[in-house]
Amino acid sequence: MLVNTTNLSVAPIVDELLTIKNGVLTSDVENGAIAWSNELVAHVIELKTNGPTKHINQLSDVFHKNIQEINALLKPLNTKLLPTAAHPLMNPLTDTQLWKHSYSEVYALYNRIFNCKGHGWSNVQSTHINLPFYNDAEFEKLHAAIRIILPLIPALCASSPILEGKKTGFKDSRLEHYKTNQKEIPQLTGKIIPEPVFTKVAYNKVIFKPIKKAIKPYDTERVLDHLFLNSRGAIARFDRNAIEIRLVDIQECPKADIAICVLIIEVIKHLATHKIAPLDVQKSFTETALFDVLNNCIKYGEDSVISNLDYLKVFNIHKKTTAKNVWKHLFEIAKLNIDSSHYTALNTILQQGTLSTRILKAMNNNVSKSNIEAVYGLLANCLHNNTMFIP
Repeated sequence: MLVNTTNLSVAPIVDELLTIKNGVLTSDVENGAIAWSNELVAHVIELKTNGPTKHINQLSDVFHKNIQEINALLKPLNTKLLPTAAHPLMNPLTDTQLWKHSYSEVYALYNRIFNCKGHGWSNVQSTHINLPFYNDAEFEKLHAAIRIILPLIPALCASSPILEGKKTGFKDSRLEHYKTNQKEIPQLTGKIIPEPVFTKVAYNKVIFKPIKKAIKPYDTERVLDHLFLNSRGAIARFDRNAIEIRLVDIQECPKADIAICVLIIEVIKHLATHKIAPLDVQKSFTETALFDVLNNCIKYGEDSVISNLDYLKVFNIHKKTTAKNVWKHLFEIAKLNIDSSHYTALNTILQQGTLSTRILKAMNNNVSKSNIEAVYGLLANCLHNNTMFIP
């Protein structure tokens, strides 16, 4: 998110940034290995790999160089980038400005249906992981594995404990709002955890068909695509044979973001190759059972107590424990396949807690505006320097 350097208020000038970079206004800029693009709201810029990549261990440095370049371009505008999954002081009712340029008719329609002046729409930053599959057989294994790991994700990467200058009581406030930001048409989000469907035909019948039917009365101009309307925590993109994981909160720096992605991916690989649990066991969980685990992790993060023994048995854990302990266990399982360059970031998270926990520790029960600005100013420095936040 772009913020004012002096007081950290949101700066809705992504169009100016893209114009400075490109020479003329554009919604997308290819910058070598990384692409920049606009988002729904005018103060958020998306950075993504410029197409699929196999070189994940180099991505932290590549993203970092782009962040430094953006900060250099923004400096004359008294603006800089701020990390984490939600702005701690933004009032979405007064501070939201939607993107007004290309694709704006879609954003305007979303705003008409859902009223995008809310934290679940205009005050969110997340990391998306897209993982490929080749055919139905691979989709079955990948979708089963991703569904199993989704509930634990907030316990690894929650980074949004403060909204509008107040502690929310949720380690992952972004996801707490995500659950209900499309309540007008509940078919779009479901229970966040996708339904247990494991073929393209079943996915179309159980997920896409109800979405198409539910949106029809609202989308009178026929501009919305069911592929993009699906808002579950992981969505199947059959147009590009990938599943997109959407529950990961943005961290304080690329080093942390990429380390988390690597750990999640390696655990999914272990699940998809049945090194942890058989496929039929992974497929057996309903979205409701998995949502219960997720919901607790949204509130308590790594301190969430998991008591569903059937779920824990998937990971060869046989008594109730905290989500933090599950992640420590999974890190040990996946560690040999993780490049050692990620160990420092992962050990910081697993030992000292999610970024939300570390932010709250740094706040020391003082949520005055000046203290929030001071702590989040340190987080902006972490982003610029690609360093972990250790209060």
